[in-house]
Amino acid sequence: MMRSIVLAAGLAMLSLPALAATQAEAEAALAAAHAAESEAVAAKAAWTTTEAALAKADKAVAAGKWDEAKAAADEALAQAKLSVEQANEQKTLWRNSVFR
Repeated sequence: MMRSIVLAAGLAMLSLPALAATQAEAEAALAAAHAAESEAVAAKAAWTTTEAALAKADKAVAAGKWDEAKAAADEALAQAKLSVEQANEQKTLWRNSVFR
């Protein structure tokens, strides 16, 4: 699990845009992040850090800061995916730890 978190942090750093993000890119990234967060909420696995990154992305879109919005949305997307992965991993670990 820790390896996944470190990997996500590394991917988030790599996702920093080399060129300026467009409005369409930022909005698409934000939509994907919101969809992934909805999946995490449905799995009862949402992280508060994901919600904070989404709020930051929403504010950046409203302010027209496309680079900042895309970076925050990419971070939120990675965290939402990891939270679902963590929930699924914990379910498997729980099943395997029950005595039979």
